[in-house]
Amino acid sequence: MGEIVGAAIISHVPPIVMPEADRRALNDGKEISLVPGLRRLREEKVNPLAPDTIVVLDTHWFTLVEMVVTAHDRRIGHYTSDELPRGMVAMPYDIPGDPQLAHTLEALATDRDDTWITANDDPHLPIHYATVNLLPFLQGNERWMTASICGTASSEDFLLFGQLLGQAIRQLDRRVLLIGSGGLSHRFWPLQEFRQHESSDPINVITPEARAADQKILASWEAGDHRSVIDNMKDFRQHAPEGMFGHYLMMAGALGGRNWTATGELFSDYEAAAGTGQAHVWFDQPANG
Repeated sequence: MGEIVGAAIISHVPPIVMPEADRRALNDGKEISLVPGLRRLREEKVNPLAPDTIVVLDTHWFTLVEMVVTAHDRRIGHYTSDELPRGMVAMPYDIPGDPQLAHTLEALATDRDDTWITANDDPHLPIHYATVNLLPFLQGNERWMTASICGTASSEDFLLFGQLLGQAIRQLDRRVLLIGSGGLSHRFWPLQEFRQHESSDPINVITPEARAADQKILASWEAGDHRSVIDNMKDFRQHAPEGMFGHYLMMAGALGGRNWTATGELFSDYEAAAGTGQAHVWFDQPANG
């Protein structure tokens, strides 16, 4: 029987894959905490757990009328971002997949009328930097599967997807790590003000209210209070959380939803990125997983 051995919310912001000198130039000469945080995560958490599969819940992959998961045996290529080609250009990737997990998950939704999940192995399926940017830091010998964010989904839809994902994992002989790849509040500074707010200081989060909402979420995670985060999602959505916070909700759904009580451990500072709120948070030995 398979199990979820760990879970994390991970920031994928473009500066993490920029040369260190460029990162420091944007950040008043200092290194952003997200980069050493990722290295620590690999050494202290991922390596000891030795997962068979990493599932990335990707806030940059938006689908319309269904949840989609990658079902490739392997994905190989080079990635250039259409969003920021100056910073993410011709990045090589070579990712073994987990088609068995993808198709097992798809089968669980086949006869349901309350959700739609498709496993897709099209060789031309686009890949996004919410997955690619994690590879230099977290990839080892695992299989990787990426899941989309459905743009028409509600919070309950995301929780249901996660519930079925957890069920699919338990049906297989897998040790699985879940990564919610995305940030917290997610509004950007206007173009003409953008370069005045590029450092990671939280003062550069778009509004004091967004910063306070992010910090409330982080405090709830550190206390293991996932119920309050889920139940107050309507309020948090006023601050445009990345991917409608689907990456977190799908992860929570796989681990017990409102009954999940694993406490979060920060593996970075709370930082700003162009107005958005960012942090790495690890959930050790997830309860009900």
